[in-house]
Amino acid sequence: MHSKSVLSQGDVARLLAAARAEAQANQWAVAIVVVDDGGHPLALERLDGCAPIGAYIATEKARSAALGRRETRLYEEMINGGRTAFLSAPVLQGTLEGGVPVVHEGQVIGAVGVSGVQAAQDAQIAKAGVAAL
Repeated sequence: MHSKSVLSQGDVARLLAAARAEAQANQWAVAIVVVDDGGHPLALERLDGCAPIGAYIATEKARSAALGRRETRLYEEMINGGRTAFLSAPVLQGTLEGGVPVVHEGQVIGAVGVSGVQAAQDAQIAKAGVAAL
């Protein structure tokens, strides 16, 4: 029988707090989402001033990073390189940089997605959250 690690509520709170701190330190109004390894939302926080659509986009970035087992930046690079055949997959629509998987002992156990500022800044915030673990 196999066993796997999962994100605890304490882990989720630490991820969210670190990502929020990074965003607030830079005065960036963003939405931050933490999902489990199946892409199911565990937490969502939309900071003051973030457009409502940010919550949707951040969720999709997190979901894509979890299910794809890679940063969403890599999908963006594939698209920019001309590989567009997979764009009809619902989970990949609208993904840009800003989704980062949470990896523990070589396994993806969740992901953080951020939306609201430039793509590289979204990724910076998501990576700050992941680094908290």
